[in-house]
Amino acid sequence: MDFEGKRVLVTGSSRGIGFDIARMFLEAGARVAINGSSDASVDNAMARLENFEEKIAAPGNIGTVDGCESTVQAAIDAFSGLDILVNNAGVGAGRPIAECDEAMWDAHCDVNLKGLFFCCRAAIPALSESNGNIVNIASDAGLIGVPGITVYCGTKGGVVNMTRAMALEIAPDVRVNCVCPGYVDTDMIRISAKKKPDPEAYWQKMIDYAPLKRIASTEEIGHAVMYLASEYARFITGTSLPIDGGTTAGK
Repeated sequence: MDFEGKRVLVTGSSRGIGFDIARMFLEAGARVAINGSSDASVDNAMARLENFEEKIAAPGNIGTVDGCESTVQAAIDAFSGLDILVNNAGVGAGRPIAECDEAMWDAHCDVNLKGLFFCCRAAIPALSESNGNIVNIASDAGLIGVPGITVYCGTKGGVVNMTRAMALEIAPDVRVNCVCPGYVDTDMIRISAKKKPDPEAYWQKMIDYAPLKRIASTEEIGHAVMYLASEYARFITGTSLPIDGGTTAGK
């Protein structure tokens, strides 16, 4: 897919899935704004992407309205507009319901819901001008219930339905879709596995969770995002695309 000259902001792109989404857009010719919650994290990502010239740093805390607005504005100012917004920044934690406190709820809602909404709100005028589009990153846990991550499920379910509502409200000028990954092989999930009492058993459990019996690569999520952001998907809006190895097909 050719994104030559397209202006892209990927939130939460200093590491993990977001980093590879940003890298793939750069490889396809896009100009990309790299976002992370700290200057240090963004500087590190920029260094890892040193072979690409068409990138700018756009640090900002997506858990605050000011952070959302300053991040989006940095991309718009640098590129004189915006064509694609990828809302990838997110948080997730697993706890039994009895251990879920207000601070946990606030952290999830601030980034996963409020942050996504206010990044969209800040970007919509520029995206309307370019007839651009938004791709949100939700989760298979936004399509089905998963015990032990009730708060995360709630916020990602909100992303799915907010995608639908926003797609209706800002059509026909801007398309809005979301991708719903299952387990993805990232440094974060590997670190989490190592902290478990039996890391190998935990990793095998993640492999067995999907009918296709493996974990997705970050590139597989990136390809889905790029498809929805491309001209090939110009008649698609308001959809949620599971990239989950079949997990949601029978649950």
